[in-house]
Amino acid sequence: MNVNEFYSELEKLYPRSLSCEWDNDGLMVSCGAVSEVTRVLVALDATEEAINYAAANGFDTVLVHHPLIFRGLKSVTPDVNVPRKAIFSLLNGISVISLHTRLDAGDSGVNDCLAEDIGLSNVRKFGDAESPECGRIGELGREYTIDEFAAYVKEKLGCRAVSVASLGDEVVRTVAVIGGGGKDFIDAAKEAGADVLLTGEVSYNDMLDAAENGIPVVAAGHYETEVVVCRRLVELAKSIAGAEAEIFTYTPVKVV
Repeated sequence: MNVNEFYSELEKLYPRSLSCEWDNDGLMVSCGAVSEVTRVLVALDATEEAINYAAANGFDTVLVHHPLIFRGLKSVTPDVNVPRKAIFSLLNGISVISLHTRLDAGDSGVNDCLAEDIGLSNVRKFGDAESPECGRIGELGREYTIDEFAAYVKEKLGCRAVSVASLGDEVVRTVAVIGGGGKDFIDAAKEAGADVLLTGEVSYNDMLDAAENGIPVVAAGHYETEVVVCRRLVELAKSIAGAEAEIFTYTPVKVV
């Protein structure tokens, strides 16, 4: 299967219609129809480290969540990191595919994986007119205090640290989850009946306002709440293209 065919099959599962209007994802770098998909490196981001690893270890495709090219390029030179990565990929016969907000919204995507990893049951979608239904909400097996829940999330997701904004006495059982940046889903989570919103990152003021408005927030890290989807991308590479697949792990932002 060539890279164009592989991307076409991915689009059937996660069509561009699921992507937010502001997003830019899809086939970021293509080596053309002659490029066969046989070895796929899966990662959350197409970092230089990941692409260098792909080149050094014989991978022909890099499949990631975050777009390699997000904003319009004004030039294609090796002086700036994004075009430099695109040039290096092409010169080394590596195609790059990004599935971003469509993978947040789609079935078995980021937020379904996140809900599964923290043990939610009766999982359903939530969102509103301005925030598409890419969030998930479900129930834990028992009630937790907010601090107990934060510790539970830290253990389940392997976080180095989590941030918690609450009034201190909330009881948690119904949990809304949105991987990555979740500030636009705070009101929708409350309206959906969540006891808490679990997300990757929210600004200080938004977290404070949310807690005082009756919806505590646990921010467990952008990377930690989205890297869970990499196992799904591995499954897709194997099932669609029959390719070998490997997850590239790294620590993009350190807590010291």
